[in-house]
Amino acid sequence: MNTTAKVLIPNKSWILESSGTKLGTLNKEKRGYVFFKKGEKIELDDINEVRERFGEELFKESINNIKNLKPIDPKVIYDFPCSSRPFNPVYNVRKKLPIYAKSSKSKSLYCAGYYVIKFRKGWVKSFCPKLITLERYPYHGPFKTEHEMKTILNALNKT
Repeated sequence: MNTTAKVLIPNKSWILESSGTKLGTLNKEKRGYVFFKKGEKIELDDINEVRERFGEELFKESINNIKNLKPIDPKVIYDFPCSSRPFNPVYNVRKKLPIYAKSSKSKSLYCAGYYVIKFRKGWVKSFCPKLITLERYPYHGPFKTEHEMKTILNALNKT
């Protein structure tokens, strides 16, 4: 069987395929690995058991792809810049916001990127505002660069 692994989350989760057909998902757990296939859950003790079941060449393609990856910036989540190292980054699909916390114990959530927020006195630029601020006030964003944000801000202030 010629099985390959495509990385979903580096060193954590992979999609296993055989000849272009998806077999299932392999997840690394605290103790061993778990393979999910159409409602079926197969627990594997270690990497040797994974290779024994799916073949020695399983992660060969993944290793080749890792060499071509660009380095990950620790202050960027979902291509949006952050003001600090993000903990527990999440992308809120409904609101289309990259959300993170500033520490592992933090209860405040922040939104990565640049924003334009409307307060009583008018539109104001903001970098990584708190999520609660965006919930309370009208805003535009997120923007990946300060230049994009300033362009929108200038347009809003002219009206």
